[in-house]
Amino acid sequence: MLDLKFIRENPDLVRQAIANKNEADKLDELLALDGRRRDIIGEVEALKHQKNVASENVAKTKKAGGDASDAILAMRAVSDKAQALDESLRVVEEQILQLQLRIPNIPNSDVPVGDESANQELRYWGEKPSLAFKPAPHWELGETLGIYDGAAGANVSGSGFFVLKGAGAKMQRALVSFMLDRHTAHGYLEHRLPYLVTARTMQGTGQLPKLAEDMYHIEADDLYLIPTAEVPLTNLSAGAIISADLLPQKAVAYTPCFRRESGAHGKDTRGMLRVHQFDKVELVKVVEPEHSYDELELLLADAEAILQALRLPYRVKLLATGDLSFAAAKCYDLEVYSAGVDTWLEVSSCSNFVDFQARRMNLRARPKGGGKPFFPHTLNGSGLALPRTMIAIWENYQTAKGSIMVPEILVPYMGGQTEIS
Repeated sequence: MLDLKFIRENPDLVRQAIANKNEADKLDELLALDGRRRDIIGEVEALKHQKNVASENVAKTKKAGGDASDAILAMRAVSDKAQALDESLRVVEEQILQLQLRIPNIPNSDVPVGDESANQELRYWGEKPSLAFKPAPHWELGETLGIYDGAAGANVSGSGFFVLKGAGAKMQRALVSFMLDRHTAHGYLEHRLPYLVTARTMQGTGQLPKLAEDMYHIEADDLYLIPTAEVPLTNLSAGAIISADLLPQKAVAYTPCFRRESGAHGKDTRGMLRVHQFDKVELVKVVEPEHSYDELELLLADAEAILQALRLPYRVKLLATGDLSFAAAKCYDLEVYSAGVDTWLEVSSCSNFVDFQARRMNLRARPKGGGKPFFPHTLNGSGLALPRTMIAIWENYQTAKGSIMVPEILVPYMGGQTEIS
């Protein structure tokens, strides 16, 4: 959430950010309400002053033995009017908050302006596999090997779900364990998190109110299934003042993720490409503002290291404003190449939200040695998302005989198994 004073003093900058992110422009409405709010505050302060003066007059009149009835009635009238204005102020401030929650974060100055066609491809790593045969897509490989069953997933849950079996399930477990081991070795503290969170928690990281229709909501309890571990992990200290001595904080968690929007518009609906439930290892950082963009580069490197260890070719993209998420100020996407579908698949988005999320959840840090608390910067990135990472392994490591070789780094996690056949 952007600071109201910042919005008031930088309307052109905020309006440009709204346009660049293709968001609905509610700025004029917000500024008008802010003006009304300040007018009401002025009226309330004036009435409180009148009330204090009237109260003093009542006391003086009584002390002098006079009749203070008229003065008391006048004081009550002022008090009633002030109360009514306080209620009006409460309503206006709630309206302002709801509009503030829909104002997007401002992209960093080095983010390219435009839609997804303006995304910048920064670098590539690794070589696409050179296969002497036509590679099969993962759903064909998985069904033939008996490790994937899309029909069973649809049978128990409907479209957008699948079942992994045998070595397929084992490889997914192996990948999660490998990623957690690698990230915790690099200083991330592992967490085990709830998969259901409150509306306030979803609001803190920016999923609500904007993305309400994409979330799974349990109305009876007013709880939401998490779309990513970022939501509970970033909110762990919501409303608290933490010591800046503890920064940077680095956290990692594995969770399933639930999203209603998957499979939209008939895109990528086959196999495991776009589903309603998937597993992901998520990285979150809470850092001092002056170091946040350096920390973003380190976060990206941590995610890249997983792909490099798996020997999977990938590219790094800097997202343009129109492809940037509502809450992010800057984001890198990691896309892995997968031979069977012959395309690049996003497996990680590494984002810096600056103080946008911290303000929404009222997370503050007290400077070393004391002083006024400040809003730290928050970052997150997938490290990595499944099952697309596994899709790339199956399709890139497939053999002419239809088997799948296990990446060397995963062999110990697979109990020594080197091939799925």
